[in-house]
Amino acid sequence: MHDPDELRRIMEERIPFNRVLGIRVAELAPGFARLEIPYREELIGDQQRPALHGGVISALVDTCAGTACWTEIEAGDRVSTVDLRVDYLRPGRRETLVAEARVIRMGNRVAVADVTVFHPDAPGELVASGKAVYNVARRQD
Repeated sequence: MHDPDELRRIMEERIPFNRVLGIRVAELAPGFARLEIPYREELIGDQQRPALHGGVISALVDTCAGTACWTEIEAGDRVSTVDLRVDYLRPGRRETLVAEARVIRMGNRVAVADVTVFHPDAPGELVASGKAVYNVARRQD
């Protein structure tokens, strides 16, 4: 597994898009990641409801699933998104958004993760669910 502190730095500091979204790593374990995006008004996509933008939700799904996969690869290995499916189940409210991802398959070339997205005060009321597939590129020594 990647060093958890280093993986946290990569996800929070070294990926510019994650910084724009304000993504924070809340928990890491082998095959598992919990990421959060604190609420900001700039993340609203539908001012009428109001509701968080679907792109924010899908980016969190992809980033969380990828992070969970990173917990199961070695330093120097890489993962890149091949396929991403997001089912939007209810509007994201004006509060912190949480995603939890679990790796369901880690192969030599392909990894698959399931993701749930919710608000901290209502973990049983999913905002979205997702599945992500990644190409795994192993370091060549």
